[in-house]
Formats: sequence, C-alpha cells, structure tokens
Amino acid sequence: MTRFAAIFAAALVAVTLPVAAEAQGRRQDSLGADWRPRQDEARSGAREGRLVPLERVIQNIARRVPGRPLDAGLEGQYYRVRWATEDGRRIDFIVDATSGQIVSGN
Repeated sequence: MTRFAAIFAAALVAVTLPVAAEAQGRRQDSLGADWRPRQDEARSGAREGRLVPLERVIQNIARRVPGRPLDAGLEGQYYRVRWATEDGRRIDFIVDATSGQIVSGN
C-alpha cells in the first residue's frame, strides 16, 4: 500500500466512525417515537388492574408458539407483540390489553 493510500484510508476511518456512531445513537425503536409514554401507560394500567401485564401476554404467546419476543408495546387498547419463531418466521400478534385475548397472529 502506498503512503498516500494509507493516509487516505486513515482519514476516511477518522471521518466515518463519528458519523456512524451518531447515526446509531439516533436509531429509533421500531414501535415509533412515542413508545415511552405508551409503555408508561401500559405499566400503570397493569398496576391499577385495568390492563393485563405485558409479561403475562408474552408468556401466553410463548405457550402457543415457541420463540421469543422481538419487541412489544401498547397501541390503543391492544398490545402488539412482534415474535420470532424458532423456525425463523416473524409473527405480529395483536392482543386485547384488557382481556389478554389474542385477536390476530397465528
């Protein structure tokens, strides 16, 4: 590698790393920008007994479909649980947050 190429490569890395780190820090949750207030609402609703705890919803899904949650959150009166099955499929479960009943996603 020529001296010029080595200097150019080092300069490129020096410029690229901070930009990549900043972009990664701004990455948003797949549930959207307002996920935190909805998450707080889900917690308080579960504490007050108005909503089924999300943990119980995830346990019910795991009994039906082996896998793991990718993310989950409250959307209106429903929980959306994005699920990765053991065979690599992705399923979006919609669950009534007041009853825990799975509305869609099989």
